[in-house]
Amino acid sequence: MTLLSHTKKPVQSVTAEAFEKHYSILEIAQMWSLSERTIRRMFEGEEGVVNWGRAESRRKRCYQTLRIPESVMLRVYQRIRKVG
Repeated sequence: MTLLSHTKKPVQSVTAEAFEKHYSILEIAQMWSLSERTIRRMFEGEEGVVNWGRAESRRKRCYQTLRIPESVMLRVYQRIRKVG
């Protein structure tokens, strides 16, 4: 089993995440009946979330596109459910 140095995850696990269904912020917001802003805050720093975009500069706003793998969505849901 090979480990990725930056994530400490087995390569097989990362490969499996690449082929599972990925959800947009809007899709999860509609499923959970929450705002897009709330969903974005919930998943922004979560490990495993695919984040496209660029950092904010003095002249340009930051635009980010997040795609959430199904396994990450379920993990966050389980964590929230235990708290609530």
